[in-house]
Amino acid sequence: TMDNNGLLHYQGRKDHQIKLHGQRIELGEIERCLLNITSISACVVMKWNDDYLVAYVQSSATNEQELHEHCQSHLPPHMIPSIFIILDKLPLNPNGKVDRKLLPSPHFSSTNLTNTRELLLPTNDIEVSIHHIWCETFKQSQISTDANIFTIGGHSLVIVQLFHRYKTEFNLETNTLSISNLFQHPTIIHHAQFIQQSINTIHTLDDYRWSSLHLIQARASFAQERIYLDEQIRFSSNKTTMNNMYVIPLLYRISSMNDHISISRLQHAFQSIKRNLHVLRTALYLDMNGVIVQNCLDANTLIDDRKSSRLTITNLPDEEHEQNEIVKKILNQSDLFNLSKGHVINCHILRRNQSNHSFTHSNNDLLTKDDLILFTIHHAMFDGVSTSIFTRDFSLAYQSDDLLPIDDNSLQYIDYSIYEHIMDMSLSREFWHSQLERYNIESSLSLPFDRKRSPTDQQRSGLASIAEITFDNELCTLFLNYASSHHLTLFQLGLSIFYVFLFKLTHGQTDLCIGFINANRYRSELVNMIGMFVSTLPYRLEIDSHWSFDELVKYVQEKCLSILEHSHYPLQRILADLHLTQSNASFLETMFDFITISNENNDLCLDGVNVEQVSLNQSYEMAKFDFSLTFVYNPSSDDNQLSCSFVCLRDLFDKTTLAIIGRRFQHVLEQLFSSKSSTKYIDLYCTSVSKVDLILPEEFEERQAIMFHRLENISNEAPASFAQDRIRSENQRDADTDQAPLTINNMPFFYRLYTGDILSVKQLRHALQLVVTKHESLHTSLIYDSNNNQLMQKVLTQQNINNDMFTITESSYETDEQLNAIIENEKCNPQLFDLAHGVVFRCHIIYYKQISSNTILSNKDIIIFNFHHAFFDYPSMNIFLHDLDQAYTTDQLTTDNNTTLRYIDYALIEQQASMAGASMFWLDVLHDCKLDQSLSFPYDRYRLMNEHLTNQTIPISFDFGSDLSHQFLTYASSNNVKHEHLALTIYYVYLFKLTNGEKDLCISMNIDNRYRDELKSIIGLFENIIPLRCQLDPHWNFQYLLNYVRQITTNSMKYSYFPLQLILSQHPNVSKPAFLDISFEFLSSMTTIDNKLIMIGDSQLSFISSTMNINDFTLTIQEDLNVNQLSCTINASLDLFDVDTIDKISQRFHSILRQLFIPVDNQTNKPIHEISLTLSNEQYLMQSLNNTQMSFPSSPFTCIHHEFVYQVMKHP
Repeated sequence: TMDNNGLLHYQGRKDHQIKLHGQRIELGEIERCLLNITSISACVVMKWNDDYLVAYVQSSATNEQELHEHCQSHLPPHMIPSIFIILDKLPLNPNGKVDRKLLPSPHFSSTNLTNTRELLLPTNDIEVSIHHIWCETFKQSQISTDANIFTIGGHSLVIVQLFHRYKTEFNLETNTLSISNLFQHPTIIHHAQFIQQSINTIHTLDDYRWSSLHLIQARASFAQERIYLDEQIRFSSNKTTMNNMYVIPLLYRISSMNDHISISRLQHAFQSIKRNLHVLRTALYLDMNGVIVQNCLDANTLIDDRKSSRLTITNLPDEEHEQNEIVKKILNQSDLFNLSKGHVINCHILRRNQSNHSFTHSNNDLLTKDDLILFTIHHAMFDGVSTSIFTRDFSLAYQSDDLLPIDDNSLQYIDYSIYEHIMDMSLSREFWHSQLERYNIESSLSLPFDRKRSPTDQQRSGLASIAEITFDNELCTLFLNYASSHHLTLFQLGLSIFYVFLFKLTHGQTDLCIGFINANRYRSELVNMIGMFVSTLPYRLEIDSHWSFDELVKYVQEKCLSILEHSHYPLQRILADLHLTQSNASFLETMFDFITISNENNDLCLDGVNVEQVSLNQSYEMAKFDFSLTFVYNPSSDDNQLSCSFVCLRDLFDKTTLAIIGRRFQHVLEQLFSSKSSTKYIDLYCTSVSKVDLILPEEFEERQAIMFHRLENISNEAPASFAQDRIRSENQRDADTDQAPLTINNMPFFYRLYTGDILSVKQLRHALQLVVTKHESLHTSLIYDSNNNQLMQKVLTQQNINNDMFTITESSYETDEQLNAIIENEKCNPQLFDLAHGVVFRCHIIYYKQISSNTILSNKDIIIFNFHHAFFDYPSMNIFLHDLDQAYTTDQLTTDNNTTLRYIDYALIEQQASMAGASMFWLDVLHDCKLDQSLSFPYDRYRLMNEHLTNQTIPISFDFGSDLSHQFLTYASSNNVKHEHLALTIYYVYLFKLTNGEKDLCISMNIDNRYRDELKSIIGLFENIIPLRCQLDPHWNFQYLLNYVRQITTNSMKYSYFPLQLILSQHPNVSKPAFLDISFEFLSSMTTIDNKLIMIGDSQLSFISSTMNINDFTLTIQEDLNVNQLSCTINASLDLFDVDTIDKISQRFHSILRQLFIPVDNQTNKPIHEISLTLSNEQYLMQSLNNTQMSFPSSPFTCIHHEFVYQVMKHP
């Protein structure tokens, strides 16, 4: 509302979202749940007295018990109404809406509460005391003693606070109460039982309270040692741009015009608190023996030494960005701290121009509105929990005219460090050894770094890249509801999500170990002490990729509870036990933290003046770790209670990369918790966490987002396409391994005229010239630019070429041997092309007996169109033949050279296109795949390195026949699967059996990659090769495997545009990818050139089949759509297989087909491992060999020994 002065006052929310017991609740969600009951026609849910939810329902056919049970089965515990009031009709206002003011007040009698949820009252003195503590903590008047703390707004920090409160309240000894028990059984009843057990425990000599040792010098604490060494080792070089990596800044602002702070009293309070708190006047240094020592300086000497006051006054400019720069400059002062001299805390007064404040203009001692107070404290002496203690003590010091008294008998931080070093931690040592057993703690996570750190250089700049994520109210509510309904702490749920995210971000790493920051105030004596107690601990989780999210959360919860009892074990000892140091422990580089902002006010209260704490700008953030995620939960906030941020080292991550990582994390959150229809929802109960997707919605559609069009700024020169670059890489690879004969990029197509048809060579030449002129790929050069390390293509014009853009060669033959020699030369001679000069197409006319004088071709003559593969693929042939027919018939070809999409345009747009989603997909699919490990085929010979191979292959084919074809097609139709998917599934079964049970099968498949209509009219090389990985289970039946293969193939095809060389670049350690040697093809008569009627003018040409295979083993299934028949061709390398072996392999594949689809042998319902590879004649032979039922001619009753003697005597 607006007051008389025009000021707006915030009075709360007008919607019906409320907060109850610290939990945000959407009342509409409860109402929708109740309205699902058919007998309820209307309902309203309201909050009463800040303690209860009351549901008013309009119904005449229900009761409170039914309503309560319905809500109990559909809502988290904290959202179940305490009281249900059933009315015949809800009161309405004149507008027809429910009039909430007229709803009857509920009666909070014991009867009402018993009918819904029974309110259990304390039954003994301990329960009464605990009940009082809980009500005080949660600001409630009554809490049922069986209420779960996590359903009424509790979290892990509250449990820790209760733990210390119990120990103080009931005078419990240190080791008698287990904090993990409090987590596991979070009710008043159970806590009372544990406290009773603790009281009854016989205490040991170790159960004594810590008291002052009256020391001024001692060894540093483990936490101080860790900070000191980290600062010296990782952040002390010229690379580190921040001078103070471990500064804790506390910034406060005077917010009211009427408030004033005295600088002299501030200075008095600052000196007083340093004098009173030993840790704030303690030096830290390395002694002569190499031990890090802390030394408490004399208080009086510190007060008398004005140079040690560490209080400065700086004038602030009016511009906010200049103010930020001053704060940033202070935080980066090289002399801000001097640990060896005990300079560990500073106070900086930042005051604005006094001329702006008439009151302070005459009084130089006063600070007023918008002036700032900045404390900078070294982390070695201070942690986050210390802040509230510091502000309380500083406020007391400001109000007191005298210096705060020094209590020499109180426990000091230096005493804590001594007790910590002499503690018996043998049980914790055994625990941590078991936790990290067999873990390679030096191996780092496979995160998407932009740069990697050298193993010999562990220095860091400290500069941070930051990505922040804010939960909307719906996501926050669902997150809190999940934690509440599963009795989790928010830390446990946040950590579980982070594990799922890391599992996906590292593309399937299952053994994950990360660092966690723990407050470590594990004794009551430490709760109200200023100092550095924080510990860093490894949290290791071995994920099973088949776990659902619910299962993973359960394991994380158990892990967290088991660690609680041993969280005080120092990091240094964990590392020493593993013979490691801080610099080579990989888990220290990936950190997780969950911060719950306490309701306690961290503002300074200086003699009645509230000075509000101010959050520092992001630009002050420093990165102490490579990769860290921090959740922040602020239950007192009206909106956006939950947020998180990634803070990563800029040395390794660019800001753009981290921004994408942040969006991927938010995408994971939405899949797990969001109810938005646009988000893929994960069933948390049964769906495997491996189904969580990191690919963003826009990346999923990135292929559709690519716009291919004519590029006006590109004339005739541009980088080569990915496909062209792959051809060059293959040539280079084979040349490096002395396998140049393997590099065959000739693509010859052989044609012969039908009997009676003729063709004019002169007219053909002119038509070819028109086709080549239209398609720039057929007169383009390919040259490697060594200066820029890039393969370039350049479209050549007639001015660039001294002669024709292509060559026509004429020759003759008389015998088949001569013809075969010419054909073999066309297939295998790389000298026929010259990429550097754009000679990438040739036409060879072979006349029968002699070259025709009238240049007319007849049916015995052969025409060969030969292309270099770098500019041509199989689909290009259809375009070529279509245009050749048109050019030959009409003597012209029309094209718009200014608007037509060219291959060179495609290549450049493809190079610049975003492929982040595809990159994520292929990293996931091929994680842990042994790409360089060949399948165990029944080779007759093995390839040796640098061995010259013949590259000869032999195809062996067989027809399915009408019955088998019919059964195949019927099975595909009845199961609604593509014929290609069915054929591929059979192939995987066959490979599984042929390789003696290999379950991880990765093969290759060629993709034409013309995924957009505008690419289907361009001649060029578009094809890509993709890996198809199948991880089958031998116990699956064929139908299950078919569904699995359909899924993986469909997904792979979505991202088949991702170039092969980029897939391989993701696996730099793989030198020879073995999956390229085994391939699969499925061809239909509509997609092949062989069976298509070819016309040039009025003449018909027939295609002469000629196979060329560069793989070791290729299986091709071909479907003739005209007659619904299928055939199979197995093409195998004669360098590795004998012809008899290939023939036997072919027979075995045919046998598996019959077992799967012929009704008598149908085995589609049997486990895959039961399918037999044995041929029928081999089965007969095995039966004969295993037949032990033998009869002897001498006597049917004789034994084999007598028969042997009889035969010897008969045939001496």
